[in-house]
Amino acid sequence: MKGDMEERAQSLALYIIENRTTVRAAAQKFGISKSTVHKDISERLPLFDRALYLQVKEVLDENKAQRHIRGGIATRKKYRGQ
Repeated sequence: MKGDMEERAQSLALYIIENRTTVRAAAQKFGISKSTVHKDISERLPLFDRALYLQVKEVLDENKAQRHIRGGIATRKKYRGQ
């Protein structure tokens, strides 16, 4: 099982980096919860692949900085009926 978790963490990281996607989108693609994605990326990945962790952390930090903008756009669409 441990090997599977490491593989999953690595696959998630590569997917997020290649597609510049969010944790939510990665969770949906892999069929797992957002909590699992976070745990794999933030706790498991740094233990065995520090370089990959640093790359995916950049993408996640960028997403975190932009989330208030995406939230505003979603709210605007909701109230405009789009």
